[in-house]
Amino acid sequence: MQITSFGAAEGVTGSKHLLEVNGWRILFDCGMFQGRREEAAHKNRHLPFDVDSIHAVVLSHAHIDHSGVLPMLARHGYRGKVYSTPATRDLCSIMLLDSAHIQERDARWLSKKNQTFVPPLYADEDVHEIMRRFVSIPYDLPFDVAPDVTVTFKDAGHVLGSAMVHVAYKENGTQRSLIYTGDIGQQHVPILQDPWEPDDADTVIMESTYGNREHDSRATVGDKLADVINRTVERGGKIIVPTFALERAQEFIFELKQLELANRIPDVPVFVDSPLTINITDVFRLHTELFDDHIRAIMEESGDPFMLKRIRYTRTVDESMEINFIDEPAIIISASGMCEYGRILHHLRNNIEDDKNTILIIGFQAKYTLGRRIVEREREVRIFGMKHTLRAEVKALNALSAHAGRSDLITFGSRFKNRAERILLVHGEEEALDSLKTSLAESGCDHVEIMREGEPVTV
Repeated sequence: MQITSFGAAEGVTGSKHLLEVNGWRILFDCGMFQGRREEAAHKNRHLPFDVDSIHAVVLSHAHIDHSGVLPMLARHGYRGKVYSTPATRDLCSIMLLDSAHIQERDARWLSKKNQTFVPPLYADEDVHEIMRRFVSIPYDLPFDVAPDVTVTFKDAGHVLGSAMVHVAYKENGTQRSLIYTGDIGQQHVPILQDPWEPDDADTVIMESTYGNREHDSRATVGDKLADVINRTVERGGKIIVPTFALERAQEFIFELKQLELANRIPDVPVFVDSPLTINITDVFRLHTELFDDHIRAIMEESGDPFMLKRIRYTRTVDESMEINFIDEPAIIISASGMCEYGRILHHLRNNIEDDKNTILIIGFQAKYTLGRRIVEREREVRIFGMKHTLRAEVKALNALSAHAGRSDLITFGSRFKNRAERILLVHGEEEALDSLKTSLAESGCDHVEIMREGEPVTV
């Protein structure tokens, strides 16, 4: 088998990993690169492989950095199958359309403002075409993607429907196995089940996002969130929460629900200003079979876990614009999570220069994104091409990350000590990759390697 990473190698976005076995070419994920606008436009527009040569696509989960350029396959004539879990298929059906609409709107806006024009990567019809290719397979049900190549999805505990991919294949008469982790979730977090704990594999392709750092303790999330909300409300400010529409938004709303039930936060309006987030939350309500016992207990006692006393889900542009005129404290939740597009940009533009307000970061921010610049408290940041002075307070709640932290990654990788022939690290920045590689080697894992973009590895 030969493995080539064309994305999320020495970086954290644009996941694309090509497996070639027995003459068959299987693509794991087809994600959108996010970062510098010009670089992202080039990487996303020019697929690094011949689409006609791909026999099947296996999708780990619906996050745009893993699924976001699937419609480009259809645009270039792909007519094979895309395998995913049922929840991932349902999420992609709305997230990819949303991505197409955002690209179209951004192109119109940039053209109107005489900014650098970046044409959309794909249109609605490309999304519809790729969705026709989806085949939904639940967890723990093996299926064949090619002769002598059998895949089984296992719960990754990262986002709704996320999967680790177990591949059993026969090559040169020998039975072998590979695990592609996709993104690994944290242990003991609300809403989702814990990640699968595999027993064995010959080769592991493993994510490394937090390979060099730990998350804050989950036990402190409620206290820290209550503190941020109470302090901001006391000074008359708003809490602006850039959030990923998938998982992070629902988890954050659920945290607010628990604080509200415990009377630990004031009675302030909460706006979920993202049609995509609203639609995704509806998908969560369709897939309660994937929930853990904790959220089930809350649901039995208090009903819908995503409803609050004063929550308002805003779909229309007019409803979104009305939020700008609210002169009382409020919590505004909006996408995108890295502040690269979407309605969050308007809320940041309107609130970033007021020191009464707080920008609350609850997810990983990749290099060169606006979210990263805010976390690093650059004095001035550009929003819609215009400079804005960062005066709002900036707080980060790292415990809410959907990714496993450093110790969990080491524990996961160490399971393959004296078992896996190769552990191939992907989906991490340089410091995270180097740190995790060193730690896994020190724990006794042999042949830990960092995948390089475009460089094939034979296993």
